Amino acid sequence: MARATRQTVALDAPRGRGGMLQRTPQQSSDRFGRFSEAFARAMGTSGFLIGMTIFVAVWLCWNIFMPPALQFDPAATNFTLLTLILSLQASYAAPLILLAQNRQDDRDRVQIEQDRQRAERNLADTEYLAREVVALRMAVNDFADQLVTREVLRAELRTLLEKLEAPVEVEDGPAR
Repeated sequence: MARATRQTVALDAPRGRGGMLQRTPQQSSDRFGRFSEAFARAMGTSGFLIGMTIFVAVWLCWNIFMPPALQFDPAATNFTLLTLILSLQASYAAPLILLAQNRQDDRDRVQIEQDRQRAERNLADTEYLAREVVALRMAVNDFADQLVTREVLRAELRTLLEKLEAPVEVEDGPAR
């Protein structure tokens, strides 16, 4: 008979917390999506634009100023190879950038939903606290209505003092 293993339960921590903290993060299976985001991030930098500008400028200068025997994409053919390379890059870049934008939209949608839920919780907490403050104010007002003020206490003491100072009549005779 197999014996069930018992895990020790920490009584000083809420339930369910230990599992989240002890779990190792798993690799995402969406490597192509991560690649597309990295690609889109790289293409959106000034370094990429400067590098691409330098590449095209060197390409054009080489094929214009070098002797015709060393030119691999001559100006006479309107830089056909350069046009093909830039078209190929654009044909791959556009879908990858769109994929990265779609993934970002999905993350934004999830974040917006979480923000909405957090705002609802905050509103509920605020309304609860407002009701509690009103209840406390009402309790303080009720208590203040029942408090004996100094003037009321002094008037009561004067009345009692007057009663004590008044002659007390005894049935057998006058008071001494």
